[in-house]
Amino acid sequence: MDYQHLKKIIEGLLFMAGDEGLNKRQLGDILELNMEFAVELVHDLQRDLEREGRGVQISEVAGSFRMTTHPEHAPYFERMAYTPTRAQLSQAALETLSIVAYRQPITRIDVEEIRGVKSDRAIQSLVSKDLIEEVGRAEAIGRPILYGTTKAFLDYFGLPSIKDLPEPKQVNMEDELDEHTQLLFEKLDGRQMTIDEVKIEE
Repeated sequence: MDYQHLKKIIEGLLFMAGDEGLNKRQLGDILELNMEFAVELVHDLQRDLEREGRGVQISEVAGSFRMTTHPEHAPYFERMAYTPTRAQLSQAALETLSIVAYRQPITRIDVEEIRGVKSDRAIQSLVSKDLIEEVGRAEAIGRPILYGTTKAFLDYFGLPSIKDLPEPKQVNMEDELDEHTQLLFEKLDGRQMTIDEVKIEE
C-alpha cells in the first residue's frame, strides 16, 4: 500500500480514537503492519502536521498516540465552549425535559397533552443528547414508549438521584409549566444552559 495513503489512514484512525488514542500494537494490528513500521508512519505524519502548521498535532501519552489541539489555541476553544448562541436549550426542549423529569415515566403523547403542541423534535433532540431515554413501554394500545431521564441528566445537574429534584409547588403543571421549568433549572446553582456540554435545538 502507498506510504502516503497509509498516513492518511492513520490520521483518520487517530481522529476516530479520540482521547483514548491508539498504541503501536493496535495500529499494527489494524493496519496489518509491523508495529515499528506503524510507529514510523505515525512519527512521519507527526512531522507533516508540524511542518504544515496544522491546527492539530499528534501527541504520545502513556504509550498511545492521539490527536490533540495546540495549547496556545486554548483561549479560542474556551470562547467557543461558552458562546451562548451555540449552546442554549430551546424553550421546547426545556419544557419537555422538565415534564419528563417530574412525570417520568411518561409517553410522548402525555408530554404533548401537557405542552399542548407536538413534541417529536424536542424529544428526539433530548434523546440524541442522552438527557432522556426509553425506559419501557406503556400498557396501552400500540404500547407507546415511556421516557425517563438518564444518568447523564443526573450528572449534569449534580443530582444523586431523581428523588433529589427540587420539589415543585403544589400547582397544576399544565397551567404553570414555565414556573416548573424555571424551578428545575435553578438546580444548576445559578448557571444557565449555555455550556457546550449540552447543545440542543428545537
